[in-house]
Amino acid sequence: MKPIQSKEDYQSYVDEKTPNSPILKNCFNAFWVGGLICAIGQIIFGLCRLRGIDETNSYTIVSMTLVFASAFLTGLNVFNKVGKFAGAGSLIPITGFANSIVSPAMEYKSEGYVMGVGAKMFTVAGPVLVYGISTSIVVGLIYILLNTQSLVLI
Repeated sequence: MKPIQSKEDYQSYVDEKTPNSPILKNCFNAFWVGGLICAIGQIIFGLCRLRGIDETNSYTIVSMTLVFASAFLTGLNVFNKVGKFAGAGSLIPITGFANSIVSPAMEYKSEGYVMGVGAKMFTVAGPVLVYGISTSIVVGLIYILLNTQSLVLI
């Protein structure tokens, strides 16, 4: 192997050593696994409706069931394998959120429940939660300020 002397030489070396990613296969796997997760959620919703549960509570039950299943499968190290296979197909639905909380908690449990699990549990999901909650508060305040009919002046 000749020595790397320029950026072009380095880039050609990297291109030579980097394996090609099967983009179409990865997209297909993400599509069908994400669709399967959503179909399972739809089946749970249908079962709830058949049992006479109203629509709002059915949505809540679906979310809770999928989050629990994802957290449980993450604890069994099954969801991580699904994530490697399906990529974004397993991370985009609500199941990815549960996985992003449980994985760091499991990884740092050896450091204790407070400094390990408690402190590291929201390392991935924490910024998403903070951003989402902060944005919803700002948008709500802007809505209230722009909608003068909703203001009650004392």
